[in-house]
Amino acid sequence: MGRRIVSGKTRHGASEVSSDLQRLGFSEYEARTYLTLLQLKPATAYEVSREAGLPRSNTYSALESLTKKMAVQPISESPVRYVPVEPAVLLGRMSREVKDVCERLKNDLRGVTKKDESDFVWRVEGGPNVDRKIKELIDGAQQHVWIKAAADILLPHSEELKRASSRGVSVLIILFGSDPKPFEFGRNCSVYLHEGNGVRMGGADNLFTITVDYKIALTASVAGDVVGAFTRSEPIVRMAETLIRHDYYMAEIFNRFGKQIDDEFGPFLTALRRKTFSPDQLALLEDNLRQAGAQRSPRVSQSSRNARTSRKT
Repeated sequence: MGRRIVSGKTRHGASEVSSDLQRLGFSEYEARTYLTLLQLKPATAYEVSREAGLPRSNTYSALESLTKKMAVQPISESPVRYVPVEPAVLLGRMSREVKDVCERLKNDLRGVTKKDESDFVWRVEGGPNVDRKIKELIDGAQQHVWIKAAADILLPHSEELKRASSRGVSVLIILFGSDPKPFEFGRNCSVYLHEGNGVRMGGADNLFTITVDYKIALTASVAGDVVGAFTRSEPIVRMAETLIRHDYYMAEIFNRFGKQIDDEFGPFLTALRRKTFSPDQLALLEDNLRQAGAQRSPRVSQSSRNARTSRKT
């Protein structure tokens, strides 16, 4: 039976086809019986049993069950012979029935659910899954998208951000990087380099944070194993939005008062960071300072001016 099905009759092997039928509610014996009958039609239970290698009692039971499911039909007596319902007819009817059941359940289960999903924080594992979730959030945005991320991590989502901006969604980006231009998508988009320079000093650049429409937030660790947390919980969403909002404030303040801030707290706010960082963060800070030569990179203050201009035009 397996050789018959594979040999030009279907693109998949017998086991794969049988598994798919079982996903639609067939038992293993029912699936094997139906597939064998497609090859032999018409056939008796004995002939199906012999060809499929099934016990005869199981074949009789499978044929009786398949008849009730309107997947096979008896066409003669003494002996009883069966034919299968054509796959297109059978699967078309099953598809309509499943769709109708799902629609009813979708409406009925709304009244059963007691716990609001906003109480949950969902875990999203793996880079592809996190990327799909970010794309879903951007594409579903209606009011605004706020993002804090490194340029290399954000770049794959440029097309989604461009579409969002073009349909009137307000896009605000706090960027770790040196060049905001690849992310300037028109008048609805504002890009600010983190702390006015975009230089990576701590480990925050290893996080991708996005909030949408004051309702949804996702934060993902993109260093090593990619793991994200997605939620509609109001306190957590508000916390994420406050983080991005204050980074926006900081970028504007650095743009105007950068020299005074450097004089007071040192380049890259090192005096403040050394007071609050954990030992691991301090080690990373010192390494980043060595790479930066303990010199503040030239501020790309024009990005903030461009952002303000874009909102006015």
